Amino acid sequence: MTKITLRRPDDWHLHLRDGAMLAAMAPESARHFARAIIMPNLVPPVVTGAEAAAYRDRIRAALPEGSDFTPLMTLYLTEATDPDDLARAHAEGIVTAAKLYPAGATTNSASGVRDFDKVRPVLERMAEIGMPLCVHGEVVDAEIDIFDREAVFIDRVLDPIRRATPGLRVVMEHITTRQGVDYARSGGADLGATITTHHLVLNRNHILVGGIRPHYYCLPVAKREEHRLALRAAATSGEGCFFLGTDSAPHVDAAKESGCGCAGCFTATNTLSVLAEVFEQDGALDRLEAFTSLNGPAFYGLPANEARVVLQRGEPVSYPARIETGAGPVTVFDPGFPLHWRVL
Repeated sequence: MTKITLRRPDDWHLHLRDGAMLAAMAPESARHFARAIIMPNLVPPVVTGAEAAAYRDRIRAALPEGSDFTPLMTLYLTEATDPDDLARAHAEGIVTAAKLYPAGATTNSASGVRDFDKVRPVLERMAEIGMPLCVHGEVVDAEIDIFDREAVFIDRVLDPIRRATPGLRVVMEHITTRQGVDYARSGGADLGATITTHHLVLNRNHILVGGIRPHYYCLPVAKREEHRLALRAAATSGEGCFFLGTDSAPHVDAAKESGCGCAGCFTATNTLSVLAEVFEQDGALDRLEAFTSLNGPAFYGLPANEARVVLQRGEPVSYPARIETGAGPVTVFDPGFPLHWRVL
C-alpha cells in the first residue's frame, strides 16, 4: 500500500498555549486537523464560560486566513467551579467538556482538585447534561512511584468517581499503562481513552538511556516496554473506546533544556506521518482511520468529518527540527526512525 485516504482527523487533547506561542502553534494543528479539544491549563486557567469564549476568540484570531479548524473548548475544573456556569456554557455551545487535573499532577495544574468530594455536585450535573469529563489520571501522593501513579489513580480515584456518578461520560486522557488499556476496555459506552502519538513510540529507556533526553520527557511519563506494546495493540485494534489525543504540548527549548525541564512533547507538526509509520509497522493501516477520525467523534456525539486527507508513501519526509515562535524555538518530536508517509 502506497497511498491511503482518511477522513480528516481530529485531535482530542491539544495544548495551544496563548500569546506568542499560540500564534505559532495554532497553524501547526490547523494544517491537518479539523477539530481539537483545547486544554484549559493557561496561567491563569480557563475556569468560566466567559473565559472559554474569550480564549476561543484568541485561537480563531491566530488561525491562518481561510482555515476551517474548530477549537472545542474545555473548562478547568476546580473545587470552586459553579455547576450553573458550566452547564450554561455547555448548553450555549461554548464548551464541549471539562478537564480534571489533580492538583500538582502536571504543567499548570496547581489550581486543580485536591478533595474530589468537593467537585461531586459538578460531576453530577455533568452526568445529567451529558457533558464529558476529561481526566488527567495520576495521583500525586509523594509516596507513590511516578511510574505507578496512573494505575493507582484508576483504583483510588477514577473507579470510585464513576461508581458514585452513574452516567458520567469520562475520557481517560493520554493513558500510558496496560492497566489503563484494560480499564478503558471494561468501562462500557461511557468510558473512552485517548492515546498520544509519542507514547506509541517511546518507553522510559528512550528518556534515560545514554543521557537524559528532555524532549522525550512528558507527563504521564513513558513507562516500560510492556506498557508501550499494550498501547500499540489498543490504538491499532480499531476498538471504539480508543482514539487519538496527541497531548501536543509546546515548551520553548530553554524551558525543556534546563535544570528542571518542563514536561511535554510537541507532536502536532508530524503526528500523521508518525502514526502512519506506526500503524504500518503493526500491519494495521486499515484501522488508522478509526483511531484518528472515527472513534473520537463517535464518543463525543459529533459527526465524522466529511473532508479527506491523503497520505502517500515514498522517500523519507523532512520536517523542521523546530518551530520558531515569538516566545522562542520549540523542538518538534523526533520519533527516532524515518517517516515515509507524507500528507499530500
